[in-house]
Amino acid sequence: MKQREARAALARAKARLDPLELYPRPVAIDHVHVLAVPWLFRAPWFRRFDGYAMWNLILLRSAALEHDDELIRHELCHVWQMQHRPLRMPLSYLRVGYAANPYEEEARRAASSGPSGSSRS
Repeated sequence: MKQREARAALARAKARLDPLELYPRPVAIDHVHVLAVPWLFRAPWFRRFDGYAMWNLILLRSAALEHDDELIRHELCHVWQMQHRPLRMPLSYLRVGYAANPYEEEARRAASSGPSGSSRS
């Protein structure tokens, strides 16, 4: 994803997430990067995902997903969660798994709130 397009996608996602006031401070996007890394999503753990967030990094399965605003919102919500709970959030997947994880449910709701251009979450 070109830097300008990534910044625009993050700004759109931030504009949709901030009004939800899920956390005391709005999501910070200044140091967040979006990368398409298809090779990573061939690994067994990542095969089931289209996107994956790691603190200030959003990884996407393919460049085609760079314009999926709902997916970018979902992953940016995870970045926001980690900005406020940098250890508790990622460790929660070990404790409760993926499907019923409250952070995952929160990101799904946040990504699908209001008008969207995709049904992915």
